[in-house]
Amino acid sequence: MPVEPLRRRDLVALAGLLPARLCAEQGRPGRPPRVRISNVESFTVRLPAEEKPPDPHKIHSYAVTRVATDAGVTGTAFFGLPQELLERWVKPTLVGEDLFAVDRHLKRLQTERGESGYQAWTAAEHAIWDAIGRLAGQPVARLLGGYRDRLRIYRTCVFPGKPDQSDVAYETQAAYAVRLKQAGYTAMKVRAWRPRPMDDVEMVGVVRRAVGDDFEIMLDRTAVRPGWVWDYPTALRVARGLEKYRAYWLEEPFDGYDLLGPARLAAEVDIPITGGELGNSIYVFLQYLRHKTYDIVQPDTRICGGIWIARKISILAESFGVPCIQHGTAGLTLAGWIQAGCAMPNCDWQEMIGGPNLPEEQWEPGLKLLRTRQAFPIENGYVRLPDVPGLGLDIDEDALNEYRVRT
Repeated sequence: MPVEPLRRRDLVALAGLLPARLCAEQGRPGRPPRVRISNVESFTVRLPAEEKPPDPHKIHSYAVTRVATDAGVTGTAFFGLPQELLERWVKPTLVGEDLFAVDRHLKRLQTERGESGYQAWTAAEHAIWDAIGRLAGQPVARLLGGYRDRLRIYRTCVFPGKPDQSDVAYETQAAYAVRLKQAGYTAMKVRAWRPRPMDDVEMVGVVRRAVGDDFEIMLDRTAVRPGWVWDYPTALRVARGLEKYRAYWLEEPFDGYDLLGPARLAAEVDIPITGGELGNSIYVFLQYLRHKTYDIVQPDTRICGGIWIARKISILAESFGVPCIQHGTAGLTLAGWIQAGCAMPNCDWQEMIGGPNLPEEQWEPGLKLLRTRQAFPIENGYVRLPDVPGLGLDIDEDALNEYRVRT
C-alpha cells in the first residue's frame, strides 16, 4: 500500500502532541519551533552512606551539570566543569542560543579556547543531549543512529594501595576476576604498571588459570607518568607473553603521541594494540587512523569533545575499518557513554571503571537520585540501553535538590 502524504490536519494533530510552549512559536505555519538555552549551572550532590565507615568503592558524590531551556525541559549530566570555565566561557557561549546547534556551540568554544575548548564544555554538551532527547521523547542513541540496544561490559579494576598495583597479590586480582565471572560478567581489564613489566604478564597467567578460557582479560599500560613509557623491546616482550595467555588486547604500551611504535608492534604480534583515550579532538584520531597506529581506537567521551565528537570519531574509524571502543568512566556518569556507544556500529564494549566491587554496587548510592530501582539494566554481562528519553536516567528532582551541596 502506498504511503499517503501528510495533510495539514495531520500536522495539526501531531502538533497537539508537542509541549504547548513549542506550539506557540511565532512565524509562518509549519516553521520548526526554536528551543533556546536559558541557563547552565554546575553543582555538587553528596549522598549519605548506608554503612559506617562508608564503602570507599561506592560513589557518594557527583558533580552535576544542568542545561535549562525556555521550553521547560532541563538536561542533566553527572559530571562537572570548573566554575571559572562555566562563567567565563560556557554560559556566555550557550545561554540564549539554539539548543540543537551542537556543532556551532563547539566550533565557537574551539575558536575561542583552542582544543581545550572541547573539554571546557563536555559536561554541558552531555546535558544538552539529555535535553534534546527528552524533547524528542527518545534515547539519545536513537537520535545518533540507534545501531544497538546493548553493550558488552568489561570491568576495569584499580585496587586500593600503590597506583602501580605492585602491592596487590596476583591471587587477589584473580579472585576478583572469578567474582566478576560468577556475577555474570565476561571481561576484566587490569593495569600493567608494575615496575617489572613481565610481572604483569605473570599476573595475567594467574588470572587466566583462575577464570578459564571463556573470560576476556585486557591489559592497560597507558603511561601517564614521566619515565614510565616502555621501550620497543619491552613492549614486544610483554605482548609476546600476553599472547600465551590469550589476552584480549594491550592498551597504549607507548607514549600517546607516538604514532609509529604501536603500528609496528601491532604488525608483529597477534593481539590487538589499542589506545587514544587522551586524544582531545577528531584530528588526533585522524592521525592515528592514517598511520594505522592502533588496531582499536578508544576516545574518551569527556576528553575528545563530547558525545557528538565521539560519534564523529566512530564514523571516521568505521571508514578505515577500525573498531571504536570508548574509554570508560564510572557510576551515573556512564549515561552519556552508553548512549554514544549504542549509536556506534563499530563499538560493542562498554568499559566500567572502579575498585574491587561490581558496577551496580559502585553506583548504588546514586539510586537515591533516581525514580527507578536501577541506574543501568545489566543482564548476562551486558548493559542495556535504558528505555528512558535523553541520556536514560529518570531523575528525581526533589532528591537532586535535597542532596545538593549549598555554597
